[in-house]
Amino acid sequence: MIQSGKRFLSLLSLGLSLGLILSVSETVAQDTPSRTLIVNGQTLDAGVILVEGRSYVDIEGLAEGMGGSVTFEANQISLTIPGPPPSAALQNPPPSPAPQTPPPSAAPQTPPSSTVPQTPEGMSKDFQKIAVFTLAEMREWKGAIGSVVTSGIPVVGTWSQDYHDRGEADLMQAALAASTEPDRQALQLLQQQFTRLTEWADTVLGEREALNADRTIDPNSLQKDQSLAKISQCGQFLSSMIVSGTFSNDSSCY
Repeated sequence: MIQSGKRFLSLLSLGLSLGLILSVSETVAQDTPSRTLIVNGQTLDAGVILVEGRSYVDIEGLAEGMGGSVTFEANQISLTIPGPPPSAALQNPPPSPAPQTPPPSAAPQTPPSSTVPQTPEGMSKDFQKIAVFTLAEMREWKGAIGSVVTSGIPVVGTWSQDYHDRGEADLMQAALAASTEPDRQALQLLQQQFTRLTEWADTVLGEREALNADRTIDPNSLQKDQSLAKISQCGQFLSSMIVSGTFSNDSSCY
């Protein structure tokens, strides 16, 4: 009797323990949230649960969703998931192009020689400014002498020598400013013009002081003066030539 009571108590205790364990397991399963598993952008029908901070996935559902298989053995679980299929480009590679026969080589052609025309060297700006000013001084000197001849006034003072000295100083500055070959060529014409003007001025003033009839009585003496005509013509040529910046020659300056 006593043994039967003890056995009853043991069975009752075991039943209560199993009921408690089953109750706890059912509560944990109900409270554990399920998650959706997405692999490579594809949603799989494999449940995921979170238990004590760890995620557990249904391995059979994972294998089925990935097109693989799972094998359960005594001490291991084998999961096989097939790899991606080879791309169509690798399965069917494009045919290699047929070798092309190179065209027959033509005879090498000699490229035309490119000749770049060289810009002719012109006069420098500094020389042009001084040369134009020098020509203006010469014209003024020539005009002053012409006024003395046509007006008949006596020649007094050193004004003609002053013009001469200023002309020499201007030519010295022009020589210092000459830096190109056209500058130096134009400078030679300026110097020749100044020399001819000096000789003409000395001749005219000497005749005026000597009361030469051709210079004191004839009112058209300047129009008949061939030397003065060449000096005037050369002065006009030099003025236009220097302003253009390109050297050229004229017979009136010789």
